[in-house]
Amino acid sequence: MTQNNNHLGKKKVAILIEQGVEDVEFSVPYNGIKQAGMDVVVLGSRMNEKYKGKRGKLSVQADGTTTEAIAAEFDAVVIPGGMAPDRMRRNPNTVHFVQEAVQQGKLVAAVCHGPQVLIEGDLIKGKKVTGFSAISKDITNAGANYLDEPLIVDGNLITSREPGDLAIFTTAILSRLGYGGKDAALPNEKDTTAQWWKLADAWSGSTKGEIGRGLNTALAGERYSLEALEKYAEKESDAEIKLVFQDMIGNKQRHIQKLETYLQALGEKPSLGANIANQYAKVKSALTGSDDIYQLRSALGDVQTGIGDIGNLCAMYTDPVATAIFKEIYHDLSKYEQRLLELYRARTASQIQPPKPTTGAAVSM
Repeated sequence: MTQNNNHLGKKKVAILIEQGVEDVEFSVPYNGIKQAGMDVVVLGSRMNEKYKGKRGKLSVQADGTTTEAIAAEFDAVVIPGGMAPDRMRRNPNTVHFVQEAVQQGKLVAAVCHGPQVLIEGDLIKGKKVTGFSAISKDITNAGANYLDEPLIVDGNLITSREPGDLAIFTTAILSRLGYGGKDAALPNEKDTTAQWWKLADAWSGSTKGEIGRGLNTALAGERYSLEALEKYAEKESDAEIKLVFQDMIGNKQRHIQKLETYLQALGEKPSLGANIANQYAKVKSALTGSDDIYQLRSALGDVQTGIGDIGNLCAMYTDPVATAIFKEIYHDLSKYEQRLLELYRARTASQIQPPKPTTGAAVSM
């Protein structure tokens, strides 16, 4: 049995772990709470097992298991995300441990896919909750009010959406466990002007260089897309399709401006790849035909590739500003994918002729 330190005034926090945990969603709250001088106990499902992170950066030996742990001995429970919560919720001991913590009024904090464990325990009905966008319907179907915000606090329940929210998420946990004020040098969790990435970096989140590389990856994609769209628009004779291309061009220019401005604010510069991305688009477009449907289909393919690429960036960095830019690009791409798809279907529908009915005498059986 673990020793209860509550009577000594030292807070004790359980952080759950399973295989496939999102690396930073474990490491940032773990290090933030640890650096605040609190006891952190890592609880897994099995003894003598090393738990590895989804991205291969994390390898952790649990201190104990949820089977043996006693919720009353902890002040808070943290549930990181990734693929781990889907495994956690299959373990009835883990679910029961979290249920007990909630019933006893302990602070319970879940990020990303972490609310899946709360759903399994029937713990969020009537609550305000956030989480990763992919489980928003699961949260709603469990009876909660899903809100797409960096941090939601409802009573003793704290939830956040993604790695970009982690510094705010961890700060909210610390402040509610009594660690805060001027001496702690932590921003107010509602301060949108705070440089949250610096705090996350101090807790083993993304470094400035890593964030810069992510921004440059997005910048290369947007510059490539801009050049390609300009070439598609030049060749396009269909006025409606051309109008959509021009709208997309303006959208890409705004994205590029935001990415370049934030790179500059971080003291980073556009990479070589970002600087020559448009050249690749010129080469590609020079090899393409001038058929209107071909231009439309090429643009649709570029958008779908971009959705996959930027979608990966959305969940990679512990910087809310960069993440917000990536998500804006993602949502805009998704919107344009639907517009291009509607045009493609409308233009190709007229080319599909219904089969002619067959004629002849019926064959009797």
